[in-house]
Amino acid sequence: MKIETITLFVEDLPPTKKFYQDVFGLEVVFEDEVSAVVKFGDLMINLLQAAEADELIEPARVAGRDSGSRVLLTIAVEDAHAVCAELQRHGVTLLNGPIDRPWGRRTAAFADPAGNIWEIAQELPGA
Repeated sequence: MKIETITLFVEDLPPTKKFYQDVFGLEVVFEDEVSAVVKFGDLMINLLQAAEADELIEPARVAGRDSGSRVLLTIAVEDAHAVCAELQRHGVTLLNGPIDRPWGRRTAAFADPAGNIWEIAQELPGA
């Protein structure tokens, strides 16, 4: 088994798609009026207008951006400080970090324009 696609619900598709293209350098592999799919290695990320998501998850409801985060997506990196500097060059504001964690990782977190939280994580020597 492997995860093929993660769908993220977004309120404003154009700036969120631009974020994934500019910050992560991802290619759009599919796009229509309500979604854009970007390729992240072997994983696809479907950016879907939140208003279109209800039918996919009913009877559950789509939570609003201000409801709080329910997911943290982690990317393994070699140098957290260098990646944080690159993120900041792209205008990304870090939520926290880099922080050396007791479980042997140096992490930093940031949000995309839709409020989805991403983390970079560097394995520390001896961990």
